[in-house]
Amino acid sequence: MAIIKKFRIKSFKNINTIIEFKNVSLSYGNRLILDNISFGINEGQIFGMLGPNGVGKSTIFNLITGLITPKYGKIFINGHDATNFPIYLRAKKFKVGYVPQYGGYFNDLTLNDNLKAISEIVIKDKDLRSERINYVTSKFELDNLKEIKAKSLSGGQKRKLVLALALLSEPRVLLLDEPFAALDVLTIKMLQEIIVNLQQENRISICICDHQARDLLACVDVAMILSNCKIIAQDTPSNLVKNINAKNAYFGDSFKIN
Repeated sequence: MAIIKKFRIKSFKNINTIIEFKNVSLSYGNRLILDNISFGINEGQIFGMLGPNGVGKSTIFNLITGLITPKYGKIFINGHDATNFPIYLRAKKFKVGYVPQYGGYFNDLTLNDNLKAISEIVIKDKDLRSERINYVTSKFELDNLKEIKAKSLSGGQKRKLVLALALLSEPRVLLLDEPFAALDVLTIKMLQEIIVNLQQENRISICICDHQARDLLACVDVAMILSNCKIIAQDTPSNLVKNINAKNAYFGDSFKIN
């Protein structure tokens, strides 16, 4: 597959770290999941997370959204200590959006009714609701699917719908959980282009976790590798695949981006 991201944002004139983990640890019973991890996601950056199953990628998403709280350490959102903030406050005040791997829509509602239902929750102004629905419908080329029930949409169309639902509230941070899973090559390329366009046009900070390493690395600025409860490497895609720790823990010796 051709490289989607033709440039990497490595620095900004005024760096603003929008998500920051400081010495975060988490256990489930006697099982350690995250061990004193620290990292940051900059404003407008596309950030990737890779690692074996059960390493804590989804746990990090749950920590960012507020579904769970760490045993130790702190989580900052846009400079504020949000460690103990509830889910609704993170979504409303800090505009954190989440796109789950599965579901995220009402099966028996049409695409348009899904958008209307969520807009009533996240947008107070009635006139603005229609404006935002028209915007996301046009952006994702969903106009001809408005009256189709969500359960009848294709895999790629469902991903577009869930992204559109997440964008109704104009998030500053967008978390994408396994966006490329079980999709064909052309649909993956389409989603990669959408993700990069969201960065370029809307300056949204995007965090992606996925097992499709090549597909993820094709559209991120920076990625990190999680292994044995720790961050073992973090860098640009081209540097990350050469990192000896990343090779030993995740990529292996034969992995190449292209």
